Amino acid sequence: MRMLATFYRSSVGKKMIVAITGVILILFVIGHLLGNLQIFIGPDWINGYSQHLRDLGPLLWAIRLFLLAAVIIHIWLTIQLAVENRRARPEAYIDRRYVKATFASRHMVMSGLIVLAFLIYHLAHFTVRVTDRRFALLKHDPLGHYDVYSMMVYGFQNYFVSAFYVLGLFLLALHLSHGSSSFFQSLGLNDKKLTPRLALGGRIFAWLLFAGYTSIPVAILLGIIKPTQHL
Repeated sequence: MRMLATFYRSSVGKKMIVAITGVILILFVIGHLLGNLQIFIGPDWINGYSQHLRDLGPLLWAIRLFLLAAVIIHIWLTIQLAVENRRARPEAYIDRRYVKATFASRHMVMSGLIVLAFLIYHLAHFTVRVTDRRFALLKHDPLGHYDVYSMMVYGFQNYFVSAFYVLGLFLLALHLSHGSSSFFQSLGLNDKKLTPRLALGGRIFAWLLFAGYTSIPVAILLGIIKPTQHL
């Protein structure tokens, strides 16, 4: 236990935990995107996918709590590392680094907190369904599944909801684009040739995720995807 506590208190330990929780969350983001993109295939696909998740019962909530804990730990340790770095950095060094640092790296903590607020609202909106009364009026589809397809369409038809969604994903992409470089450094990958390529791949991956997620509200607002039920 003492070794674990020492590891946790060390800067290296915190960075490793941030990297591990980051990988867990990235895997979730990929899986969630693949599930959501089924809306382009049709109502039966996205509604069936949602029903399969609900059929997991208590296991689904255990996974949600695990992911929420990973988010909180990731953000909390990121804040601690930022505070420690600021305390250990001379003023002149701060000025020099501020000019060279990217927007993403200078706002990692703030973007992370906004992304957390976005996730909380997103859960309240589409998971708990307490932000839009129309969701309770939706009937089940012919297969007896809740009409998630129409729910997503009605949800994203609200310009403010879609704008907040895109903003949250934009900040998430910024967070990932910088976090990819930090992740490889945390693992001790400092190869001059390999590390920049891995970091570039991480940035490309982050913006592909952004494009994939935002394609859904954009398609809905353009009228490409329409609800199967009219409320």
